[in-house]
Amino acid sequence: MVWWQKIYAERTVSAEEAVKCIHSGDRVVVQHACGEPWSTIEALVARAGELENVEIIHQVPMGPGKYCRPEYAKSFRHNSMFAGAPTREAIAQGRAEYTPVFISEIARLFRDAYLPVDVALIQVSPPDKDGYCSLGISIDYSKPAAECARIVVAEVNEQMPKVYGDTFLHVSEIDYFVENTHPLYVLDRPKIGPVEEKIGNNIAQLIKDGDTLQLGIGAIPDAVLTFLKDRKDLGIHSEMISDGVMELVKSGVITGRKKTLHPGKIVSNFAMGTREFYDFLHENAMVEFYPGNYTNDPFIICQNDNMVSINSAIQVDLMGQVAAETIGYQQYSGVGGQVDFVRGAVRAKNGRSIIAIPSTAAKGTVSRVVARLDEGAAVTTSRNDVHYIVTEYGAANLRGKTLRQRAEALINIAHPDFRDELRAEAKKRNLL
Repeated sequence: MVWWQKIYAERTVSAEEAVKCIHSGDRVVVQHACGEPWSTIEALVARAGELENVEIIHQVPMGPGKYCRPEYAKSFRHNSMFAGAPTREAIAQGRAEYTPVFISEIARLFRDAYLPVDVALIQVSPPDKDGYCSLGISIDYSKPAAECARIVVAEVNEQMPKVYGDTFLHVSEIDYFVENTHPLYVLDRPKIGPVEEKIGNNIAQLIKDGDTLQLGIGAIPDAVLTFLKDRKDLGIHSEMISDGVMELVKSGVITGRKKTLHPGKIVSNFAMGTREFYDFLHENAMVEFYPGNYTNDPFIICQNDNMVSINSAIQVDLMGQVAAETIGYQQYSGVGGQVDFVRGAVRAKNGRSIIAIPSTAAKGTVSRVVARLDEGAAVTTSRNDVHYIVTEYGAANLRGKTLRQRAEALINIAHPDFRDELRAEAKKRNLL
C-alpha cells in the first residue's frame, strides 16, 4: 500500500460520522453550485436537533437548501454570497443573511480571517496515483475555503471530473473522506426565445475573430454562442462555462490560439451543465480551472487582449446605472463576477464590456430601461464602469457619453411602447 493510501483508508468514514466534527457556533463553507456535496449536507441537516447557530456559507445552492427552512432556524444560519431559488425566501424573511462581495474577493475573506473557516464541505474526484484529488467543476471559492479550513470533509465521487489547473488537494490535506457515487447536479440547456435570439445576434455583432470571451449562464449567453459559428480562434477566460463552450470547441470556433494569457487554454473557475459537458471536462488538457481570486481579478482579466465580457441585468436607468442583483429591496442573486469582468474587460487592449438585458419584464408590461431604478435596488455596475448596454432593439455604447447622450441612446434601445414615457421623464430631469 502506498503511503497516502493508508492515510486515505484511515480517514474514510460515513457521512454521518464525518459531520460529527461540526459543532454549534461553527462556520461551515459548502462547495459551490453543481459541485455541492450532497450526502454530507444531508447528514448535517439530520443533526439539526443537536446543533445551534451553525453558520453555513454557500453561494448558489443546486440542492434543496434544507438548512434554510424555517424548522431549522435555530440550528443553521445561512450566509449567502449569491442568492438562489432555495435561499431567497429565507433571506427576505430574515432567517438567512446576504454578504455583498465580488467573487474576486471571497477568498480574501477566508484567508485574511474576516470569515475564519471551521469546516469546509467539498466534493472531489478519486485520488490519482500520487494521492491528489481534483475539486472538479467548482474551484471558485471552494478550494481557498478548503485551504483555510480547520477541518476539511471531502466527498469522493467517481462522477466528479478530474479538471486541470489549480484544482488539486492532496489526500494528506483532507481530514475525512466520504465515498459516494451519486450523480452530480446538472443544469439543462435553457430555452432560447425570440427576444434572447435577437439580443444574442446584437451582441454577436460586437465580437470579432480572436476575441476572448467571458460568458454568464442562461438563454442569452447561449443565444450569443449560436451566432458565433462563423468566427475564428475565439478564446475563453470566464467565471463559469457551460455546454455552449463545448459545442464551439468541437466545431473549431474556440481554439484560444490568439489569447495573450493562457494561450490555447479555456480558463474558468466553475462549470454548470449537462453530464455530457462534465465528461468533456474530464482530463481535458485544454481546460484549466483556477480559484475566483485569480480568474476574476481585474488585473488578470485585462491581460487578455480583445477581452469581451457579457453579463446580464435586471434594470438599467437612463444614466447607465445597472441593477443586476436585487428587485427593489429583495435580494434576487448577487454581484457575482459582473463588476470584476466589466472592469477587467474595459482595461484590456481593445476590450469591451457588455450588459445584456431584455427590454421588458412581466410579459411586456414593465420596462427594464427605466428613468430611475426601483426603490431599494442596489447598483451593481456603476455608471462610471458601464460600456455597452444591449437589448433586442440594439446596442448602446455609453463609454465617453454625457448623461444627455446616454439617455438618448438608452431610450432608443428601450421597448417602443415605453420610449415616449421615458423621454418625458428624461426631459423632467433635464437629461434631454
